[in-house]
Parts: sequence; structure tokens; C-alpha cells
Amino acid sequence: MEHKDFFFKRLEEYGGSTALVTAQEEIVTYGELTKRADLLAREIGRRCLIFLACRNAAESVIGYAACLRNNIVPVMVSADIDAGLLENLMDRYHPAYLWAPAENGVFSGEAVYRDQGYVLKKTGLSEDYVLGADLALLLTTSGSTGSPKLVRQTWKNIQSNTDAIIEYLGIVPEDRAITTLPMNYTYGLSILNTHLSMGARMILTDATLLEKSFWTLFRNQGATTFGGVPYTYEILKKLRFGRMQLPSLRYITQAGGKLSKELAEEFNTICGEKGIRLIVMYGQTEATARMSWLPWKDAARKAGSIGIAIPGGRFALINADGAEIRKAGEVGELVYRGGNVTPGYAESRMDLAKPDENQGELHTGDMAKRDEDGFYYVVGRKKRFLKLFGNRVNLDEVEGLLKKEGIENVCAGRDDRMVVFLTDPEKEGAAAEFLTQHTGISRGGFVIRRIDEIPRNDSGKVLYSALEIE
Repeated sequence: MEHKDFFFKRLEEYGGSTALVTAQEEIVTYGELTKRADLLAREIGRRCLIFLACRNAAESVIGYAACLRNNIVPVMVSADIDAGLLENLMDRYHPAYLWAPAENGVFSGEAVYRDQGYVLKKTGLSEDYVLGADLALLLTTSGSTGSPKLVRQTWKNIQSNTDAIIEYLGIVPEDRAITTLPMNYTYGLSILNTHLSMGARMILTDATLLEKSFWTLFRNQGATTFGGVPYTYEILKKLRFGRMQLPSLRYITQAGGKLSKELAEEFNTICGEKGIRLIVMYGQTEATARMSWLPWKDAARKAGSIGIAIPGGRFALINADGAEIRKAGEVGELVYRGGNVTPGYAESRMDLAKPDENQGELHTGDMAKRDEDGFYYVVGRKKRFLKLFGNRVNLDEVEGLLKKEGIENVCAGRDDRMVVFLTDPEKEGAAAEFLTQHTGISRGGFVIRRIDEIPRNDSGKVLYSALEIE
């Protein structure tokens, strides 16, 4: 695509319409957003790599718009990133600038420009690398903040996915989305992209659903939509979402992991009673954001499904030999094809000019099946299967079975050793008894270990890498 056709290049067309509402309920119009973004870009002055320290704040969005309107390439990181992780990323990628909260001393450099709470800092690092001609953005996978492996996204990827999401969600200029996810997480960023593209309103807050200030801002600003990962919906259940009075809410979305069939059915019922649509979706950073959606009209009869491919996309299932599976009900790896498939990864600045390695096709690493109506169901990760004494065990399935019994847990391990991590030591006996009696896994095939809390990243996903299985 031509860069001039990119939706960020025409945001000024929305002029006096409200683009952003801050946590303090201050208004930023599209005219002000583009003016401040272009002033920042003018200070940077050229196409280069910058690190953008993300918060759900106006200055963070202004930095993002400055980059995407002016062919500057941002690496999206959390403003709360650990100093050691940031240093590792800086060493690998040598950004020319940092755009970060002024009070955060982790982001060091020569201050050259300021916009309210954020400051532009020059790093002085050598720019001994080339940026690919179509490179628009770099994101860490799954919302993590420390991995040096970044996903390379192009203008075409972002535009393609943004257009598809707007089409199937029916986003309109009157929508008001409130943030529940970080900007540096692909799902949270896609919500920002789609609403800015339509001239709609973003209500910005870093408050969590557990804080009163979130719901006060929600009601004051008449939020029409928000998104959440499965953990978000577990919190909403505890908050008794069904009893909340939220008359402005039009629809809610879910992605970032598989929502259990039971929770999907419960929220389908709640949303049906409240006149709200729940749209379950599926995606990966490697596909920009979204690959599938479950239409609301099918939500009840297809609970537990990730739905169908987004407009312009296509799914296939392949077996271990790489042949396409055409029979309904058979499990294989889910493969997606579409204009939103990114060109590949970068693991250092020397990878930023690499060619398109995926050519529009993504092997997701998820195992799935398709029903007779063409709806897809993810059954687990390709790497989340173990062999216990010759039997294939799906760790995601085991987690789900235990959660149905009211046992909060996560499972990990290696072949012939499954480790079940529990937060409640009093449930150890019940977990062991259930597993031996209802799954066919012998007592010698697993160990139970207590942890204080389940480790999660800033988007609520379980950090399996932080679990000690030895």
C-alpha cells in the first residue's frame, strides 16, 4: 500500500471531534492530537527507530501517532519495564530516541523535547543498521516486555487488520472505547487503531477493573465498549458484572487466550439479558492482532469456539505430515492466511531490513478442530501437549477440568512429568484425587506444587516460563 493512504495520515480530517479522554477527564481533539504528534515528529526530524514507553495516557498515544504519521518506527514497550530488560533491548536495537514519562529515570538520555508528562530523549547510540522500507512498528509477542524477539509489522498489516476489525465489529464514530489493556499489547493496540481510524473516542486509564475510579470514568464518559482477556472475564464474574448498571455499553470483546466454554456460556446469557453483544475473537501478534471472530448470533450455539476467519482471511488445518485436513472434527495445526500476517521476527537491529519470511501465511502453533458448520475450536498449544507414559496429555484441557472443579491452577511440565501448580494448599488432595480418578493419569505421572500466585504478564496472560518445573 502507499504510505499516504494509511489511516494515520488522515486523522486531521476528524478535526474538532474528541479523540482522547484522559483519566482526569481532559479532552484531546483529533486536531490537537495530530498537531502535537507532528510537532514531536518534527523534533525527531527523520525516519529512525525509537522506543515508545507505553501508558494508557494521551502523551503515549501522541507519540504513537507521531511515529505512524511520519514514517518513524516505534518499538512499543511498557513504561514500567524492568531496567535490566530495557538495557538488553537497547543494546540489541540501538534506538535513536526514547519517548517516555519524564519522571521515569529508567529511560535515560539527553532530553531534547517535552510534551506535558512525556519527554523525548536522544540516546546517542550508533545507528549501524537499516530499517526495512515497509516496516511500521515493532511489538513484543503476547504483551511481554522483556523478550528481545520482536514482531515486525508493516503499514499494510495494520491497515488490513484495522479495516477487517471495523467491518465485523461494526465500529462507528460514536463509539467510546475504554482501555482495559496496555497499549504495548497487540490486542490493546488494535482497539486504539480501530477507533482512531473511525474518528471514534478512546477513554484512557491505567486503572484496573478492581478500582472504583475505572467504573466512575466509564459511567461519566458513557463508554460503549471494552476488551478483555480470559482473566478479565474471571474478574468481571467476581465483580458480578450481571448486576452492574451500564446503559451505555454496546458490546464487549474477548481475545488473548481461550475463554472456557462455561464462562462463555455464562457471559452469553448475561449479555443477552442486558442487550450487550459479546464478541469472542482469536489472534496473535504475528497476525497483527485478529484472525477470527464469533458472530453474536452464533455465540450461544457455538460457545467455546473461536468462530470463523475475519474478512479477507482464511483458515486451514494441517496434520503432522503437512497435509490439509478437510474432515470435520479432526485435530490439526491451525494455519491462517491473510494480508495481516506479518513478515516475521527481529531478534536484533540487524534483522530490521529482513524480507517477508511468511508471505501471508502463519502457522499459529495452536491445535484446533473445525465443526461441520465451519466454526473452529482451539484445543491447545502444539507445545502444550505432554506424553505421560505413552499417553498424550493436553495441559490446557487438564487446567480446564480442574478449574471446573473450583481448583485454581496452572499446569506445565515435560514428558513423563506434569507439574500442577495450586494457589490453595487445601485443594491439593482434591486435585490429586480428581486427576487420578477422572483423567486416567496415574499418581506417578504428576506432582503438585503450591505457589503464592499465578504469574501473569501485563495483559493478564499466564507466564508459563516463570514456573519452575524441576
